[in-house]
Amino acid sequence: MMDADLLAEVRAFRQRYPDVRYVDLIALDIPGHFYGKRYPVEMLEKVAAGSALKLPQNSVLLGVQGGLFKIGDYCFNDGDPDALRRLVPGTLKPVTWEAQPLGQMLITTDGTEKPIVFEPRQVLAQVLDRLAAKGIHPVVAFELEFYLFDKKLRDGLPQFPRDDLSDDADDQPNMHIERLSRFSPVLDDMVAASQAQGIDTTVITAELGAGQYEINFGHLDDGLRAADWAALFCRSTRGVALKHGYRASFMAKPYLQHPGSGMHVHVSLYDAAGNNILAANQQRSLRHAVAGCLELLPHCMPIFAPNQNAYRRLGGTTNIATRASWGFEDRDACLRIPESDAKNLRIEHRLAGADANPYLVLAAILVGLEHGLESGSEPIAPLNENRSSGVDFPLEMLEAVRAMQHQPQLREGLGVEFVDVYCENKRQDHLAFMQEITAREYRWYL
Repeated sequence: MMDADLLAEVRAFRQRYPDVRYVDLIALDIPGHFYGKRYPVEMLEKVAAGSALKLPQNSVLLGVQGGLFKIGDYCFNDGDPDALRRLVPGTLKPVTWEAQPLGQMLITTDGTEKPIVFEPRQVLAQVLDRLAAKGIHPVVAFELEFYLFDKKLRDGLPQFPRDDLSDDADDQPNMHIERLSRFSPVLDDMVAASQAQGIDTTVITAELGAGQYEINFGHLDDGLRAADWAALFCRSTRGVALKHGYRASFMAKPYLQHPGSGMHVHVSLYDAAGNNILAANQQRSLRHAVAGCLELLPHCMPIFAPNQNAYRRLGGTTNIATRASWGFEDRDACLRIPESDAKNLRIEHRLAGADANPYLVLAAILVGLEHGLESGSEPIAPLNENRSSGVDFPLEMLEAVRAMQHQPQLREGLGVEFVDVYCENKRQDHLAFMQEITAREYRWYL
């Protein structure tokens, strides 16, 4: 069916960017990588005018290295069927980091006749729809940490980024404004590229690690769009870094001796009249929401820490929780309650690694908040009252998958089929990762 607004968007884009011949139609798979197709821009206009847009259903199930795993009847017993996608309005934007003029646009199965129930964007969409039906409207902001590296690896290992002042030593002071100045050409271009995607980027911080930065986004009352921003930011940031002769990575723990990179998600909840639900009843609702999040957090670890490396970030260095915990103005807590007035009272979820899937991270957080509000349970003591307060969570993938797969609130909140598919994807990816004998293994055991 023709969408007049979409057609107008495509035609306006073609008029504004006449040199663009191709547009990448992209979506995020389960591991958090973009897949899709490069369409001639005139064919994109036909899709907006009503032509069907189809891609293989099982593209969503790709492993980290792009391979397919046998998951139930998917991939090898289903004939690899196509599934309808639709264009996401408002996401057709120029790509500024490629050598040739190019555009990109998000596609999704949510809102189609038969959505893929395990597509990450669809999973979040169904959670948001359910909350909206209950009169709950989230406002969300993502913060993403990442590292810059020198473009060339040394003996297969990443090196801190070098500018004209750098030598073989790391002379870039942590959290120092000078580092923002020394690398301003690439950082400024990253901000410009993300703004060209329609992303409201705000504060830039030089973080603790050598070459580590954080860029924050504005708050949005559209959870899908907030997750879109996080996904698109990762893509543009990597592209801009390569353009400037660097690598950018959202890997959760690239250096053992330096802090890892996190995905911090700020969430507040409002009713239809614009009242902050978390502030109601003298913040009793906040306590219930925190309790629900903490209860489900140990069962959500395959989402918050989606790969082997992500678990290296946990239980180690600065501002990283070792147990499910909460606290007021406490960066050692998984759930931090920043100081704010009643209108802006929110929860900052700090546990997820920067390479986690933003759609799934937000969906898991919202299911936890929903569960807490409905159960009315009280949380454990905050860290402000008891520094040892907390609930253990899994610290390796197979244990985490077992904890997730049969948790009833997650199966109901995220969808039974999604939970089963996701857990098997993570299990198979982990087993594939372990099928290599490293040099250290020979040193220790040969």
